[in-house]
Amino acid sequence: MFRLWGKIWKKNHMVKDTVICDDRNDINRTRKIYDALDKICVEFDLSRPIWLDKTVNDFLKTDKTRFNKDNFIDDIDFDYLEIQVIEEDGM
Repeated sequence: MFRLWGKIWKKNHMVKDTVICDDRNDINRTRKIYDALDKICVEFDLSRPIWLDKTVNDFLKTDKTRFNKDNFIDDIDFDYLEIQVIEEDGM
């Protein structure tokens, strides 16, 4: 089971969160991350964020990253969207 936790933060408070689960074995980890991020964006009614170098590097190091206003084309009414891999069994 692969699980990705998405959280919206505003003024140091988590205002929304969701966990996306994916138990498919026929796709790779990268595809699961992109698919889960897409589902988080749909649930939170957000445009898809842009993966900048800093975002990619943070995620590669810690399985966690933050998307702030620089990662979105549209204006956002929160400080950042944070994603974190919380489970990755059987990969």
